[in-house]
Amino acid sequence: MIAIPLPFVVALLLSILAMVMYFRDEKDERPAFLFLTLCALTTTIVGLRWSTDITLFRFLQPILASLIPATAWYCFARAHRKTGFSYWHFVPPVFLFVASFTYPFWRPPLDPILTTLYAVYGIALLRLSIKQENIPTHVRLGDIPNAIKAERAAGIMLLLSAMIDGAFAVDFAVFDGRHSMLILTFGHALILPLLAISVVRISVSIHSDSSHDDTEELAPISEESSATVTLKEKATKADANSNSLSEEEANAIVENIDRYMKDRQVYLDPDLTLDRLARKVCIPARQISAAINLIHQRNVSQVINEYRIAHAQALLLDTDDTITQVYLNSGFQTKSNFNREFSRVVERTPSAYRREVKNTLTSR
Repeated sequence: MIAIPLPFVVALLLSILAMVMYFRDEKDERPAFLFLTLCALTTTIVGLRWSTDITLFRFLQPILASLIPATAWYCFARAHRKTGFSYWHFVPPVFLFVASFTYPFWRPPLDPILTTLYAVYGIALLRLSIKQENIPTHVRLGDIPNAIKAERAAGIMLLLSAMIDGAFAVDFAVFDGRHSMLILTFGHALILPLLAISVVRISVSIHSDSSHDDTEELAPISEESSATVTLKEKATKADANSNSLSEEEANAIVENIDRYMKDRQVYLDPDLTLDRLARKVCIPARQISAAINLIHQRNVSQVINEYRIAHAQALLLDTDDTITQVYLNSGFQTKSNFNREFSRVVERTPSAYRREVKNTLTSR
């Protein structure tokens, strides 16, 4: 029976996933396709390097490996803001590329550099996912909890990758590389696929607003008072300097959001993001998030879902629509997310709620 080295098996699986992303032909998922392609290529080079020991593959392996954490960072950072890819991220790969030509005059510390690189990006992703003010603004509001989990998982995977690079260095320094294949197997059988899945997860949650015309919706609602407008202007100016809001400002923002939700029912849009909501009400996204956290003690995703649940409750009682029709007509994209949020808000399942309330009304 032919035995296929593990790196090639992982590379094949990553390539298949990359092709799936490619044929989906979604603009927001192109970075995930590029990341998966990079991971598949890197894993293939690793397999060839350890099975053939050809100099070219030893030359390419650290260069490609140094591109992975920066590319993963970009896939997650774009969920928080529209930004280009800084050229500073290319410094480590370029340095490794140039340093590789210094053999045999100088042996660059490749393992310490890669270990540091993965650790720095891993910590950065964890910090990005932990801070409340760093809520992903370009992710569908219903997908924010999953997006944050994916962000944390990616940070952990990068830190584990750093530990593996460090273990490689220790193994060759102390044990002459006797455990290298075991370390390699763990790294490429578990860590890289999980990192790739996390990147895919965040990419499918990102929703750009290029396909929507918000011109009409950008106009402020007519009932808005001049005092609220003034507070909105203060919040916009404060966003450039600080995330802090006074209780008065936070209340004004929350009242404005509540009025907008009730009048326009924008929560019914399953692709609604914090960034798009911010443009609709002309208030910076971070200020909306900070105000809702301060007043409601919950995040934006939970509060928007509460509007959706209230709408779903009315549909459950006033119509004979199926549960699937109800959650789709209430702004949810998946039944699991709908059931989880419905149980959180109403403390019972949608079918149990419909049955209990209708039985109560019948018995009267």
